Amino acid sequence: MAGISAKDVKELRDKTGAGMMDCKKALQETAGDAEKAVEYLRQKGLASAGKKSGRLTAEGLVDSYIHFGGQIGVLVEVNCETDFVARNEAFKALVQDLAKQIAACPNVLYVDFSEIPAAIIEQEKAVAMGSDALEGKPESVKEKIVQGKVDKTLREMCLLHQPFIKDQSITVQELIQQAISKLGENIQIRRFNRYVLGEGIEKAESNLAAEVAAQTQASAQPQTPPEAKAADSKKKSTTKKSSSRKKK
Repeated sequence: MAGISAKDVKELRDKTGAGMMDCKKALQETAGDAEKAVEYLRQKGLASAGKKSGRLTAEGLVDSYIHFGGQIGVLVEVNCETDFVARNEAFKALVQDLAKQIAACPNVLYVDFSEIPAAIIEQEKAVAMGSDALEGKPESVKEKIVQGKVDKTLREMCLLHQPFIKDQSITVQELIQQAISKLGENIQIRRFNRYVLGEGIEKAESNLAAEVAAQTQASAQPQTPPEAKAADSKKKSTTKKSSSRKKK
């Protein structure tokens, strides 16, 4: 919005402690009204969260979640400032919600953008540059399209930028910020692992069509009745005895 200046954003940030992007969004949502923007941030649980974001988090919890009959498992470490908050039921519920979120997001590999290796970013740029959507476009437009595609892909890899599974109107990052405002301490997702049963194991692939054809062919072959088998066996036995007598 043209009416929102960097000065307006900074003033709102100084007043609430919320992040710069959150302040900008609040002003956009409230048509630049500073008082309404403060209320907006409070409702979202973002006010004062920014002031706590730099504080040390050395306590917390490691929690797990097993989903889908033991097919998917998650381990997540979430840190806070004190053991007192780590024992709080609201904090425990937050950590469990985060574990469930990770289980539900198969494309998520990192907590935030800062963890993504430069090689992965370059790889995604190369993929975006090869898109058919770029054909015939001016260079300036191509750059915007590529950057948009890359940003979207990288966002999908990061846990903090996923819509919260229990409330799609907020992101996981906003969920954390709400918890910070509620519990009064800095909270950080440190690391996580997502396990899928059998992932990475090469399984022998059976050719179902070939198996069915082989079974059908075997069934189609004429079968010797039991009576005929018995008679044939008796005949062979008689022939063998006759041959033995002749030799004597």
